[in-house]
Amino acid sequence: MGKHQMKFDREVVEVEIPDSDLLGVLRSREVPCAPTEEEAVREALANPIGAPRLKDIVRPGEKVCIVTCDITRLWQHPSLYLPILVEELNAIGVPDKDIFFISGTGTHRSQTPEEHKAIVGEDLYRRCKVYDHNSRTDAMTDFGATSRGTPVRFNKRAADSDHVIVTGGVVYHFMAGWGGGKKGILPGIASYETVMANHALALNPLPGKGRNSVCRTGSIDGNLIHLDMVEAVGKLNPSFLLNVVMNASGKIGWAVAGDWRQAYQKGMDIVDSVDAVEISEKADLVVASACGYPKDINFYQTSKTFFNAQEALKPGGAMLVLSACTEGYGNEEVQKMLLDFPDNDARESELRREFTIAKHVGFCTGETAERFDFHLVTKMDPALLEGTGVIASRTVEEAMEKIHAKHGGSLKTWLMPQGANTLPKMAGH
Repeated sequence: MGKHQMKFDREVVEVEIPDSDLLGVLRSREVPCAPTEEEAVREALANPIGAPRLKDIVRPGEKVCIVTCDITRLWQHPSLYLPILVEELNAIGVPDKDIFFISGTGTHRSQTPEEHKAIVGEDLYRRCKVYDHNSRTDAMTDFGATSRGTPVRFNKRAADSDHVIVTGGVVYHFMAGWGGGKKGILPGIASYETVMANHALALNPLPGKGRNSVCRTGSIDGNLIHLDMVEAVGKLNPSFLLNVVMNASGKIGWAVAGDWRQAYQKGMDIVDSVDAVEISEKADLVVASACGYPKDINFYQTSKTFFNAQEALKPGGAMLVLSACTEGYGNEEVQKMLLDFPDNDARESELRREFTIAKHVGFCTGETAERFDFHLVTKMDPALLEGTGVIASRTVEEAMEKIHAKHGGSLKTWLMPQGANTLPKMAGH
């Protein structure tokens, strides 16, 4: 019997799996990265991909709009890379008065001055104008429509500038394949109607058929959301991109800069080189940790783990996710979707009525619970999961007892100690 340690909240718990049942332990790879965060950013700006350096793109006297993240993406350390970017613009003769920031809030709430300072840093906050994008009330510039019928409207302040520089962090995304890149613009600075029309592509065109299977984590081939985003963003055509990729320590390990398509592709390749793990078969059981605190602070954050884990699981198999969820659901819309609707048909109807990312997470959770035997070791109140299809347990032993009672004694198992980051991919796919 092999004993394996996994993170849970601020603790470490043991998972016992017979050696004969263990298919393996899926972990992100150790890939060499830059010595420091600053070096990663400076190296990227000095060696842009598919585009000249900024000094050969931007001229003194031109207005530059830098699209940055909102407060929900502080993990990408914008207050470190934005000053380096502005320093390069200053060096080519672009003064602070000709540089402004738009926080790409998408459909998220507006932010406080303190949150703006956290994003751009106190020094840049004093020196440059910082605006929130408001998808419902800001003036927009109309760019027509995509071939899929999505109306393309972007923030007028950005569209009227001489140059748009999009920044962000490249990570896996459960709908668009990858975050960062194009997502800084759509949904970042897009109109509400644009965002909703694009995100609705996550659902099958036929009501009652659930989500669109091509819109999933780590996939852009045929991914309608990704393709629609890229087409829409191409109409605005940002002058330059700077994106970062985080290492296992949560620091900037790599950065990419240059053409917003080509540099972004390099960023996606880096993420895959670190976090995609090839598997030869799917398992009867997947045990995945959400990586402990703070990644398992709530159920909403935990969704990253079970979206990844199910990629290694046979249909109808058992999935055991270790996530403390000390703050419960962490999102009111996710909670309402799971508790206020009797089944996933009803959830789908609500999602088609008014699409939001959080509602989609709730819908996908319900779908996961329908397709798999979904168990959660958690500190969350079990009553909050009743009727959702997610089976709560207080300990690993309690959950394993339930799983073996249903599925039998011998279960081929994958372990995922970094479940929030690691994406299993079947060989040849």
